[in-house]
Amino acid sequence: MYFPTTRVLTVLELLQSRARISGPELAERLEVDVRTIRRYVTMLQSMGIPVQGGRGRYGAYHLRPGFKLPPLMFTNDEALALTLGLFAARKLGLAEATPAVEGVAAKVERVLPLELRGQMQALQNTLEFQSLNAKGVARAEVISVLSTAAQLEQSAFLSYQAFKGDISEREVDPYGLVYRMGYWYMVGYCHLRQDLRSFRLDRVLEASMGERPFTRPSGFNCLEYVTRGIPMTPARWYIEVVLEATLEEAQSMVSPTMALLEQVVGQERQVLFKCYADDLDWMAYHLAGLCCPFIVREPQALCDALFRQAERMRDLAERASRREQI
Repeated sequence: MYFPTTRVLTVLELLQSRARISGPELAERLEVDVRTIRRYVTMLQSMGIPVQGGRGRYGAYHLRPGFKLPPLMFTNDEALALTLGLFAARKLGLAEATPAVEGVAAKVERVLPLELRGQMQALQNTLEFQSLNAKGVARAEVISVLSTAAQLEQSAFLSYQAFKGDISEREVDPYGLVYRMGYWYMVGYCHLRQDLRSFRLDRVLEASMGERPFTRPSGFNCLEYVTRGIPMTPARWYIEVVLEATLEEAQSMVSPTMALLEQVVGQERQVLFKCYADDLDWMAYHLAGLCCPFIVREPQALCDALFRQAERMRDLAERASRREQI
């Protein structure tokens, strides 16, 4: 059973969460009759809440458009959840892209009771997110336009700066947005290239809604597409290595974000390892740690990096051996 005041506030909550709601539905939700609902609505109106409608037996109630709702009240757990969300947004780079994040945090902190404010400040001073360091900051309007276009399944226009600095104008069908490894991505069909593409949102100079409708492929996974595409993002060196292992063994040793793995046709124990990299010494270090033999197809400079890695390992082993003899 509810106290009458609680019922009145519940009516207000339901009106805030729905565009329109009928008297009978309100009565059913609150376990009262329709006449009592009318009385609750009258009480809200007497408090200055602009509840409109409701005429007739099945009339629907609604709040006047543009009405500024009263301040929200949070429980301790709700305030904690909101605080954690705001901190995560800062780490995702949204604080720079969307100053409103900081505004919300300031408002929440200002209205919290002293005890909860202390807990929020303690979280801010002590909580760290290791895996959420933003590397590419996406602008708020770009995120807003592309997420809306994806939701409405409507095309968008991009002014996009590629890896080498070239700027192109593109019409795209946005399938969804992905945040991974410090960067925001949009995945969709590019009408310029006539193929699927992923776009770094920090490289989008301008974005605007188009008018062409599209249908997103059923079951398409944007995160999986980005994960598979990251190794083939153009960089200084193109790497191609043959691993002498089965595809299953290779997949257990190589992260999908490091390289694209393909079974060599007709060869059960040969897997093609393909990716781009800026640092060949870093690539040599990781290849040397694989538990299988391999053959470098290209570039030849990777073989030189492997020799340097082998020299370092030999020097370390000899140094360790000398220390044991002392």
